[in-house]
Amino acid sequence: MIKDLNDICSNIVFEKLFHKHAKDLRRFLFFKTKDIDLAEDILQDAFIKLWDNCATVNYEKSKSFLFTVANNLFLNIKKHEKVVSQHQKNAIKSSNQESPEFVMLEKEFLEKIEKAISDLPEKQKEVFLLSRIEKMKYREIAEMLGISVKAVEKRMHLALLEMKEKIGNV
Repeated sequence: MIKDLNDICSNIVFEKLFHKHAKDLRRFLFFKTKDIDLAEDILQDAFIKLWDNCATVNYEKSKSFLFTVANNLFLNIKKHEKVVSQHQKNAIKSSNQESPEFVMLEKEFLEKIEKAISDLPEKQKEVFLLSRIEKMKYREIAEMLGISVKAVEKRMHLALLEMKEKIGNV
């Protein structure tokens, strides 16, 4: 017998949430990725994250949590693809011009940037990626996340401070 019908940590409630939201989330992810396998992977990762945070996520906000996590996972994948693609383009351009030491330093720097981004707190990382990778305006980010523009500015400021601390002055 379930004590609380809104207890996400209950297997039965979690399973009901899965059946209730998985189809819509899968469609959302497929629309973004155009790859059913990738969409399915992100879907599973989002539900794993929900399960890992079941004690802290409010039942009424579970759908929002799932879509936000899934979108963040998608953005992280896209960011990584862009970094890899840009690095490959730069490597081709610089292979004839740059010394091996420069190429190695550049690679280490890119890894440092990726690590600094991945170490950001979720809310800061979300704003940072939407602003810098997706090129969204603060107002658009605020509307998407349901927060004020000031909150977006604050998160971005904190993200940049943390990035500067980890990467240093360039």
